[in-house]
Amino acid sequence: MRKKLFGKNIIPNCAYCENAIFDGMFPRCSKGKQLQENKCWSFKYDPLLRVPKSNALKGNYTAEDFKL
Repeated sequence: MRKKLFGKNIIPNCAYCENAIFDGMFPRCSKGKQLQENKCWSFKYDPLLRVPKSNALKGNYTAEDFKL
């Protein structure tokens, strides 16, 4: 059995769907579909469209803390 690279539990979102068309900042479906209860039959995951979450540094750091 072949394992999916990004898992099976990806919640559909138009922002990272192959069928998305971006009008300004907001994506819409090229097939005219809309998400209903977090489900879309036309959803196809495109990992290149997904923006990873950033980890912000917490604390008070100075330039000295990062010198070698």
